[in-house]
Amino acid sequence: MASELLQPLVPVADDAEAVNDLYLARRWGDGLPVIPPTPERVRRMLRFTDYRPDDCIATVAPAFGAATVERIAINAVLAGCHPSYLPVLVAAVRAVAEPAFNLQAVQATTNPVAVFMLLNGPVAQQLEVNGGYNCLGQGRRANATLGRALRLILQNVGGALPGEMDRATHGQPGKYTFCCAENETATPWEPLHVERGFPVATSTVTVIGASGTLNMIEHTGDADDLLRVMADTLAFPMSNEYLFGGEPAILLGPEHAEILARAGLSKAAVKRRLWEGSRLPGRRFSHAFLYRMIAHRRTDVPRPIGEDTLIPIAPRAEDMTIVVAGGPSIHSVYLPTFGDTRAVTHAIADARGAPIARFGIAYR
Repeated sequence: MASELLQPLVPVADDAEAVNDLYLARRWGDGLPVIPPTPERVRRMLRFTDYRPDDCIATVAPAFGAATVERIAINAVLAGCHPSYLPVLVAAVRAVAEPAFNLQAVQATTNPVAVFMLLNGPVAQQLEVNGGYNCLGQGRRANATLGRALRLILQNVGGALPGEMDRATHGQPGKYTFCCAENETATPWEPLHVERGFPVATSTVTVIGASGTLNMIEHTGDADDLLRVMADTLAFPMSNEYLFGGEPAILLGPEHAEILARAGLSKAAVKRRLWEGSRLPGRRFSHAFLYRMIAHRRTDVPRPIGEDTLIPIAPRAEDMTIVVAGGPSIHSVYLPTFGDTRAVTHAIADARGAPIARFGIAYR
């Protein structure tokens, strides 16, 4: 169907440079060159879903614009996505709109939080989403353009323009793109989507409100030593995780994961050890921070809060997210979260809600 979004809003030459100048002037892009979303490119994108173009997947905070499938497709074209990526973005939009994710706060805060998209299941292999070497870096089209497309949707449909509804003081590079897959062939435990109740053969997208990345390098081969220094790394008093009771996420490098599994530790046991080891005494925080913490964490922090009160980074050990990702080496990554957000996982499904088994198939 023809849509008002596909009609020219202003005259523009049929030229990539002119289109990019227009998108920069109208603030419809992200500062990087865009692919002109011609009607033909958008129609080609829409062939890879059985949704109707005007089906509304969600309303996107803070402007609560309607994320129709066509609007998602337009932003996917802008970002440089292959048409077969569209079902992933539909699932990601549905996930960020879940109340638990708290997109209104994520989009409008002064915090540098960005939406980190993690893929599990057959989708990662079929669409060649990188979960190994340099999985958070450059070099793979799927990682780069999927994360970028979601950011453009958050901006163009959700209205989160920098300096306007997006009030981030500094922001972060993850607000351009932030996407990878779990390295499921390297994990000694069940992958994240299985831990969250999905069949291993189901493809899923998980969204996490991450405030950045912190590299953790550690040469030890001793599991106790490794957990001790990792817990120390998570614990810093100027963290939103402690203010709200967060869901800290860790991308364990395969080598670190192997050390922990070889010591007989389950993923649940690793979470428990990190949760216990990262507790901070009240004296480590400023008085102003503690005052705000008392207001936000009424149910999971002991009262009264004093200098010796141990404050946990998350309400429960189970709230921590542990994923194996990256290539073989002695590095892992801590993703501190916005705190006032909860990770959400959705199956990548068709319009009937049935999980998609094979990607790259055109419906029309």
